[in-house]
Amino acid sequence: MVFGIFMVFVYLGMAVLMALNAFDWSSTPLWTAVRWLFAIVFGAYGLYRGYREFKGEHTYGMRVQDDDNDENTYGSYSRNFNDLKDNNNDEK
Repeated sequence: MVFGIFMVFVYLGMAVLMALNAFDWSSTPLWTAVRWLFAIVFGAYGLYRGYREFKGEHTYGMRVQDDDNDENTYGSYSRNFNDLKDNNNDEK
């Protein structure tokens, strides 16, 4: 979670740096448009990632819902040992 929050600040920081032209790119119309495009993309992704951190959706494959979905899709890997014996108490 700490790394996720750190990355939110990285993306938002890059958006601010691009908007302020901190890297001193040339001010031709093409590079100005590219710089603003990067600023918008970094800012939008930073906000999206921050929203996901706030909602607790920053981990992949570690949520209970993911485990339930996997079990419904692929079946459970846990063994029920009662299913391994038939009616005569012989192992199958």
